[in-house]
Amino acid sequence: MLPKVDYHMHTPLCGHAVGEPEEYAKHAIAMGLSEIGFSDHAPLVSHEDTRYTMNKKQLPLYHQMVERVQAKYKKSALTIKLGIEADFIPGFEAQTGEILSGYPYDFVIGSVHFIDRWAFDDPDPSQKVKWKDKDIDTVYRDYYRLLRLSAESGLYDIMGHVDLVKKFGHRPAADLSGEVEETARVFKKSGVTVEINTSGLRKPVKEIYPSLDVLKIYRKSGVPVTFSSDSHDPGDVGRDYDKAAALAKEAGYSEYQVFKKRKIERVERL
Repeated sequence: MLPKVDYHMHTPLCGHAVGEPEEYAKHAIAMGLSEIGFSDHAPLVSHEDTRYTMNKKQLPLYHQMVERVQAKYKKSALTIKLGIEADFIPGFEAQTGEILSGYPYDFVIGSVHFIDRWAFDDPDPSQKVKWKDKDIDTVYRDYYRLLRLSAESGLYDIMGHVDLVKKFGHRPAADLSGEVEETARVFKKSGVTVEINTSGLRKPVKEIYPSLDVLKIYRKSGVPVTFSSDSHDPGDVGRDYDKAAALAKEAGYSEYQVFKKRKIERVERL
């Protein structure tokens, strides 16, 4: 059975997505989903950059956009949740917490997109070129360290695309499975869920986030999962869920989590 939830989709407010919330909802129904959750990029707390996220003044508009589509589909077979994706920026935990406590979200996705203000997953040449001067192993270690800190912060319910650092196909020379194992232990202790995110299949790496080897480590540590497409276009909602379900089962998962009001509402079988 394919997953029936998709908890990671965006709106044009983030500056790099297209389509209105209703278009995402319509495609979700066409894909046979029973529940979706919007999780657009929360305002950056360290600086403002409209290429990546909405600004603080737009946050109420985001809530209104999703609330309108929730009301329209209230009597339909599709449940629509309202979440948010918030970057973890070390030293700005209080500011992030203030944003997240300002609305009764159904779930909060924690993401690491920046290492010392470097947007390592940005395809813009000004950011992508910086990979040439980096030690890949060090970048990976820094990335996993930030993932652990984000989970330990207590700010998040779901950890987003937990090997995003591979996006452009850069691979470490060293065996960094120990980094993943330590991250899995922290995730388990912190009580967070990992998303199986199909958007990596649409990126240069052509691989789901996380990879099978990484997902097996999380499974061994008892870290639960949920599913997402990380859609920035309505046509990507629920995309490649057959591959995501197969990956989850190969890693040893037989169920996934469903959220409401930042709590586990129920567990569904795969």
